Amino acid sequence: QVQLVESGGGLVQAGGSLRLSCAASGRLFRRYAMGWFRQAPGKEREFVAAITWSDSNTRYVDSAKGRFTISTDNAKNTVYLQMNSLKPEDTAIYYCAAGRYTSSLSGQYDYWGQGTQVTVSS
Repeated sequence: QVQLVESGGGLVQAGGSLRLSCAASGRLFRRYAMGWFRQAPGKEREFVAAITWSDSNTRYVDSAKGRFTISTDNAKNTVYLQMNSLKPEDTAIYYCAAGRYTSSLSGQYDYWGQGTQVTVSS
């Protein structure tokens, strides 16, 4: 079993930045790839970024490239999502997930955090 706890969400103006954190714990969590997803009201859950613990291989959705950076701190067992140049359309609940691959498909992830709200005002 893997436990994931997100933090760092909040309200920010357009153009601002936020850093989300996901603290991971539990059995063999380092065998999993870590992903960030988001879900806006009335929309399906959307892939944002993913990374592996072992070699920091990363993957991003096109809308996040150049603005968001996913990273890991192995000493703290934490995955981060640094979000810069935020736009109102980035407003959503952001979820951390653990899966076997750096997949963009939510069904490929086995464990999920509770989510953290990000709101970007115009």
